[in-house]
Amino acid sequence: MRGLILAAGRGSRMAEATHDRPKALVTLGGVALLDWQMAAMRGAGIRELGLVRGYRGAAFDGRGLTLFDNPRWAETNMVASLATARAWLASAPSVVSYADIFYPAEAVRRLMAAEGEIVLGYDPDWLALWSQRFADPLADAETFRIESTGRIDDAGRIREIGGKTRDAADIEGQYVGLFRLTPAGWERIATFLDGLEPAVRDRLDMTGLFRRLIAAGADIRGVAIPGPWGEVDQQSDLALYEAMLARGALRQPALEASRC
Repeated sequence: MRGLILAAGRGSRMAEATHDRPKALVTLGGVALLDWQMAAMRGAGIRELGLVRGYRGAAFDGRGLTLFDNPRWAETNMVASLATARAWLASAPSVVSYADIFYPAEAVRRLMAAEGEIVLGYDPDWLALWSQRFADPLADAETFRIESTGRIDDAGRIREIGGKTRDAADIEGQYVGLFRLTPAGWERIATFLDGLEPAVRDRLDMTGLFRRLIAAGADIRGVAIPGPWGEVDQQSDLALYEAMLARGALRQPALEASRC
């Protein structure tokens, strides 16, 4: 099992925090988000880690990572970054992570253990976090519907993802930006992407990709992950998570786990 972190973007909504560094190197509790992710991957037993870079990519040199480059990071989305590692993804199963999130090692382990070629991690208790992040949680949340298996650690089939709604009943969880692919799962994605016009492919975001695949009949699974986890999309998110650290609701990762 390999780990791949998608870290090509700048994260313009972070303003000055990403003026001199990629978003993955913004710190939470004095620790770079990248180190939070690497510690979780290492803690789950993953030793081979890769990263797709773009904005200020040289900042990732010397970290023991297999590096992939998205030179068109400013004009493409995360799907294009994923595709830069296509040979890597085709040769071994991989857990793929966004670069602006944090999560525990158990979240990675649960994805690794789940059955399915494409398995997404989701938070069934999303509303508690979104209510702290946004004055109107439904303004940012996306639709998510899944077939329940009756077991929290089983991967049910996702029926809908990535749409907009004003009805909380349409949201059975929130995709967290963490997923697992087998080589066969990547082959399904690659074949689908190769059939798109380049301009469409460039604009496609990750939930848009999953939504299109589901519409085309792909069996995409979802597994509930444990927290605490979080997405760092703006400065107010950092302030929230720093407060969680201060009151003990969130713990810093063991840095040695990210460097072993």
